[in-house]
Amino acid sequence: MSTHSKAAAKFIADAERTAWHDKALYAVREKRDKMARTVPEWEDLRRMSSEIKRHTLSHLGHYLEEFERNATANGIAVHWAADADEMNATVWRLVQEHGGRNLIKSKSMLSEECGLTPYLRERGVDAVESDLGERIMQLLELPPSHIVLPAIAVRREEVGALFEKVWHTEPGNSDPTYLTHQARIHLRSKFLGADIAMTGVNFAVAEAGAFAVCTNEGNADLGTSFPDLHIAIMGLEKVIPDYRALAVFTRLLARSATGQPVTAYTSLYRRPAPGKQIHVIIVDNGRTESLANAAHRNMLKCLRCGACMNTCPVYRRSGGYSYSYFIPGPLGINLGMLRSPERYGGNVSGCSLCYSCSDVCPAKIDLGEQIYAWRQEMGEKNLIDWHKKFMVKGMDFAMGGPGRFYAAVGAARIAEYLPRFVLNNKLNPWYAYGRDIPHFARSTFNARWKAGKVKSEKPTER
Repeated sequence: MSTHSKAAAKFIADAERTAWHDKALYAVREKRDKMARTVPEWEDLRRMSSEIKRHTLSHLGHYLEEFERNATANGIAVHWAADADEMNATVWRLVQEHGGRNLIKSKSMLSEECGLTPYLRERGVDAVESDLGERIMQLLELPPSHIVLPAIAVRREEVGALFEKVWHTEPGNSDPTYLTHQARIHLRSKFLGADIAMTGVNFAVAEAGAFAVCTNEGNADLGTSFPDLHIAIMGLEKVIPDYRALAVFTRLLARSATGQPVTAYTSLYRRPAPGKQIHVIIVDNGRTESLANAAHRNMLKCLRCGACMNTCPVYRRSGGYSYSYFIPGPLGINLGMLRSPERYGGNVSGCSLCYSCSDVCPAKIDLGEQIYAWRQEMGEKNLIDWHKKFMVKGMDFAMGGPGRFYAAVGAARIAEYLPRFVLNNKLNPWYAYGRDIPHFARSTFNARWKAGKVKSEKPTER
């Protein structure tokens, strides 16, 4: 079982990076809040979003069949994939039939979920990420550390050094404008030389047989402009009833994700251009099993906006790679547990239960509440590490009454004088570099109050 605290140790050791990462992501959270306040009906939109998703999931078969029927009538070929292997095999078959080898990809977490890029690379297909953040991570040979801001943990100096290594840019030049221009030069040839385009699907509109792709760089539009073959991959939960529902989600998505009033490019694909093909692959890969889980099926409402990560105090201070599931943060904790509690149960500790994730979710998913429920289920399944059980039982005893609590506080002062190895060991899974026990006050506030040592001040008149 993975352990979040151990995986976070490397990230936390770089105090400067940790502080910068925390500040950068919370700035996005603040932008989200500012945007939300400009929409008087914001909470109504969140409620509508949640209800639309609940209704659609309750009638999932109907809307998927309606989408397939209408998309087929529009000239779009629709395929079904039960799991990652079937999706990858379908993509490979389409690539072979087309005869291409140069594939330009728009950002898709589903491709990360299914391991599509390495699968294609093994078969001689150059699958290039066209989103700049994703391309940076691809060149670094690292997975994204965030679902919307994939390279958020990479400093611009590191990007400059990377571009210098792979593209021979000016040594030591980390100016964002310069680096962006260099990336454009590199990607331009990839766009122009692509045989095949691939995108994800943000929303599949059942009544129209169309699908929407949302980007901030226009990379999806550029990618699909030149190749004759466009392959779109989508999780089956991406289907929505109609354009009215789409209007609700597009008002929420960008504001929640990056604090923008709207996504820069929201493109609708309804039918292929003359002489070109569009293929949509609808993927299950465990989603129907999640739908059958009454306690946790709300996870299928997710819009993949990343707002829960931007607000999460644990994610912001521990980084995306401290989670063993390919999606980090509160979202990844829940999705990983749906996949395998035995494998990803260590991520459940990476949560303060502040419920801020639930508060900002545009689909009103009870993310924090579900994490709490997972902790209870792990206890029932005996999946909690023995030392955590020991420590929690000790805390339960100490806090079980005022006498025991104050006795424990008094005894805790002794800990300041003990050798570090006594405290920083396997019995204390919460310890990490830079997180030593703070100094205790010589007496508690309660003791000082009873002794009359706390001075009360009358409020001053203004």
